[in-house]
Amino acid sequence: MVSNRCKMAVKEELKKLGLHFIVVDLGEVEIMENISDDQRGQLKTALLNTGLELIEDHKAVLIEKIKTTIIEMVHHSDEIIKTNFSDYLSEKLNYDYTYLASLFSEVQGTTIEQFIIWHKVERIKELMIYDELTISEIAWKMNYSSVSHLSNQFKKATGLSPSHFKHLKDKRRNPIEKIGDRTDGQFGSTFHDALSAMLETKKTEDSQYARSLIEASLDPLVTINAQGKISDMNEAMVNITGVTRENLTGTDFVDYFTEPQRARAVYKEVFAKGSVADSPLTLRHIDGKLTDVLFNGSIYKDELGTVQGVVIVARDVTEQKRIATELTEAIVFAEMATLIAEEAKLKAESATKTANDAVKAKQQFLSNMSHEIRTPMNAIIGFTKVLLKTNLTDKQKEYLQAIKLSGDSLIVLINDILDLAKVDAGKMTFEQIPFRMALSISAMLHLFEPKVHEKNLKLEKEYDYRIPEVLLGDPVRLHQIILNLISNAVKFTSKGKITVSVKLFDENEKEASIEFAVKDTGIGIPESKLEKIFENFQQASSGTSRLYGGTGLGLAIVKQLIEAQGSSIKVSSKENEGSVFSFVLKFQKTNAETEFESEPIEPDTELRDIKVLVVEDITLNQLLMRTLLDDFGFECDIAGNGKIATEKMQTNKYDVILMDLQMPEMNGFEATDFIRNELKSDIPIIALTADVTTVDLAKCRAVGMNDYIAKPVDEKLLYSKIIGIVKKISAVENGLEIQPEGIKSKCTNLDYLNTRTKSNPALMMEMILLYLEQTPPLVMAMKQGYKDKDWDKLYSAVHKLIPSFLIMGISAEFEKKAHKVQEYARNQQQSIGISEMIKQLEKVFIQSCEELKEDLDTIKNLKR
Repeated sequence: MVSNRCKMAVKEELKKLGLHFIVVDLGEVEIMENISDDQRGQLKTALLNTGLELIEDHKAVLIEKIKTTIIEMVHHSDEIIKTNFSDYLSEKLNYDYTYLASLFSEVQGTTIEQFIIWHKVERIKELMIYDELTISEIAWKMNYSSVSHLSNQFKKATGLSPSHFKHLKDKRRNPIEKIGDRTDGQFGSTFHDALSAMLETKKTEDSQYARSLIEASLDPLVTINAQGKISDMNEAMVNITGVTRENLTGTDFVDYFTEPQRARAVYKEVFAKGSVADSPLTLRHIDGKLTDVLFNGSIYKDELGTVQGVVIVARDVTEQKRIATELTEAIVFAEMATLIAEEAKLKAESATKTANDAVKAKQQFLSNMSHEIRTPMNAIIGFTKVLLKTNLTDKQKEYLQAIKLSGDSLIVLINDILDLAKVDAGKMTFEQIPFRMALSISAMLHLFEPKVHEKNLKLEKEYDYRIPEVLLGDPVRLHQIILNLISNAVKFTSKGKITVSVKLFDENEKEASIEFAVKDTGIGIPESKLEKIFENFQQASSGTSRLYGGTGLGLAIVKQLIEAQGSSIKVSSKENEGSVFSFVLKFQKTNAETEFESEPIEPDTELRDIKVLVVEDITLNQLLMRTLLDDFGFECDIAGNGKIATEKMQTNKYDVILMDLQMPEMNGFEATDFIRNELKSDIPIIALTADVTTVDLAKCRAVGMNDYIAKPVDEKLLYSKIIGIVKKISAVENGLEIQPEGIKSKCTNLDYLNTRTKSNPALMMEMILLYLEQTPPLVMAMKQGYKDKDWDKLYSAVHKLIPSFLIMGISAEFEKKAHKVQEYARNQQQSIGISEMIKQLEKVFIQSCEELKEDLDTIKNLKR
């Protein structure tokens, strides 16, 4: 021990030198800061007479003292083990234990406790091997709480299983088994040999295990000692450098990198920090090949925690770098492609806009052209027909027939052009209405009989009567297709025959596929022209138009009409032998009935005094319409534009309006909108349009027009449309005037109600009373909702009325009408005949209430 007086003397000397210090009891002085050489000399002189020694590397010395104290304690001081070790070490070295533990961990890389455990294990080995103690004796001697505690600690430190100790029981009771054949008291050397062999085996196993781990790495792995020399490596390291194991061992590892100094800096960083991750370096093969790697390293220690060297794994990233480079290039190319695509998109959008503008301009031009041509043609053809009805000479009739034929041909040309425009614009629509296929085909063939007879040809029909009688489809478009094909066949055939074939191609429960073919024995088509004949304005040869006439639009329209219905047209032909055009179309099956196709309409004697308002600005057309209507026996009034028509509507009563669309001041659309929304009138309005594009027809329906007729006006069609629409309204109005004396049959039937109530009069009366109470206000709500265009109110009222049809036995026909009104309210779109349906439903409900009141009285009387 150093006396306090001595410590004070040294303290005074050190203060003179301006140094901070600690005097420890082991006779050493620790300086807490760096000192100069002069200060070091002065300090040594000051310590000469004190018996104290200057220790400059205090930490290293203190670590060695900690180790020495622990070893001494574990191996020679059994009693000390039983005391508090931390207090013992602190008192022994004259330092706080927390400081000692922190310093030991910092320098050694392990804890004091772990160091003690390792030396305890060594002590246990000595006691077992040399002192021949049993496990229980060793546990007691070393102050372990139990044998299992000792065994587990030994296993944790050495890796040996506790089962190795099952032979080391109390030697006074159990002999040593499985180690030797000697008995109690004579087994020391045997056990020593066995344990030594066991430990050697363990060491060998550990070595093999470590080697297997090293070789298992697909990446180059190398161990380097503290001097930077390679001590071990795996096969991957041999392959990547091209150097054998013998030549690699002992060499400086930095020699195999393209940047040795950088590699050495990374190596030092591992020692300084304990590890390093993903440091990029490049390995060089002896043949010059370079490999990009990511350097990952960490220190490794011995069993006492002393750093022995570094383990390095070099991850080959050559492929990743190649992929990354390609990815970067791909991204650059993609960005360039994106820019090019965006530029192309802008150009495409610009081109599309230009094309759309061109289409719109074409549509507008065609619309205007149609109107401008059809308006005078309407007068020409119309008056020609009127004149043909008068008394004429044969010569006059011949001239007028020529005028009419020329006019009809011109109208066909206009229709072809407009149809082509509609297909191009994607606005061609196809109806789905019931029609009779056999009658349609026969009617078309009759049209060509005069021309076929004139050319001395035969026109034959081959019809498959397995085809369902009534089908759903668009008969007008079908007529257009077949008429074009027959027209061409007649036109290009000078001898022989034309055969129209209609056969059932395929059939299932819902639809029938029908194959149509038109075969002729005409001039045929050269093989080189077969594809071109379906192009716009194309014919088989330049002389065809001159010899046979035509625009070259017919087949183009046929092809597009067929393709628009999901099919295609085929053609086979040989020059001077003839041609065959064929296609297949699908039609839905139906049980619906077709409308009656009558002969030319005779004047209807039931309808009299029909008054028609013609809204037309062209004087010639006004005269034509007046002439036609006079011939029909109708009263005619003329309005020069829509504004005049709306004024006349407020002072006169008309049965129907014929409305031109393009007029000055107020056109037909504006006039119709005014009549529907301002005048609240449901008068039938038939559009007279010279523009029959889908745009105008859709607009006609949208503003509330009931029908349309294309100019030039077909007088039979005009008559049938006027008669049809007036008859419909007349029938509705007559049916709605429900008066007791005019009712032919009851509209209610209580059979269903009687069944549901099980003939219970009280329950039947309750149901009828509920109906009589709820129905009138719902009918009022229905009418008011329609009048105010309150669609939700209309929908709700009709929805609540519908169940009563079944309960009160009202005809299902009226229930269907109610559903149509409900659908109209849901879609909020103008629909033809809805006003009449609402009126009819109102009358039916009024009649049903009257009938049910009588039934109620009858039930009451029966109940009594």
